[in-house]
Amino acid sequence: MCGVLEDALGVVLREPVPLTVAGRTDAGVHATGQVAHADIAARLDTGWLVRRLARLLPPDVRVRAVSQVPEEFDARFSALRRHYRYRIATAPYGAEPLRARDTLSWPHPLDLDAVQAASDGLLGEHDFAAFCKRREGATTVRALQELTWSRDADGVVQAAVAADAFCHSMVRSLVGALLDVGRGRRAVAWPADLLLRSERASEVPVAPAQGLTLVAVDYPPASELAARAHATRRLRVPPA
Repeated sequence: MCGVLEDALGVVLREPVPLTVAGRTDAGVHATGQVAHADIAARLDTGWLVRRLARLLPPDVRVRAVSQVPEEFDARFSALRRHYRYRIATAPYGAEPLRARDTLSWPHPLDLDAVQAASDGLLGEHDFAAFCKRREGATTVRALQELTWSRDADGVVQAAVAADAFCHSMVRSLVGALLDVGRGRRAVAWPADLLLRSERASEVPVAPAQGLTLVAVDYPPASELAARAHATRRLRVPPA
């Protein structure tokens, strides 16, 4: 998505336009609340730019709004938290055809009480190395702020996940581990026990990308943007 949007902006502005995004998602993951920023010298009619991009972008990429932001704003480092949703269809027939692209069909039992109890044990700041694909020089310490499960009227289960940031494949690994708890393959305490590890746990399944969507990114007031970006750039270490 980032490359496609950069290309479209380059056509409109007739110069390369590098983007900084709030979060790079795994291949196949959706985003309805992605945020990006670019440094553009020219003053533009933002409404015109939205309409112009709509004519250039493919049908599965849309820019909903464009606005000017303070110089201190950084789409990635100024973010307070990212919000994801994971959709799971538990009906015997699977996902509804119109939602099959963003919903996982789950053909197994799913004990939501057990899943929620296991999720509660993961909240807070921890080293999530067991749930992450490590990248050289990157920390795996994250503050998980929300991990709640609910069932819609149509029977679709949704996991709401929020954290200050996520490392590579973290959300899908958390969901994969918790689905194993929900189907009775693992004990409720198992996901939290994995937080004691300092390396990726090979036994943790990674849930398919299709069910996951980045739905929102939160930012502080303009007066706090610079301080937030500075704090985010600090190297985090595992809590004592």
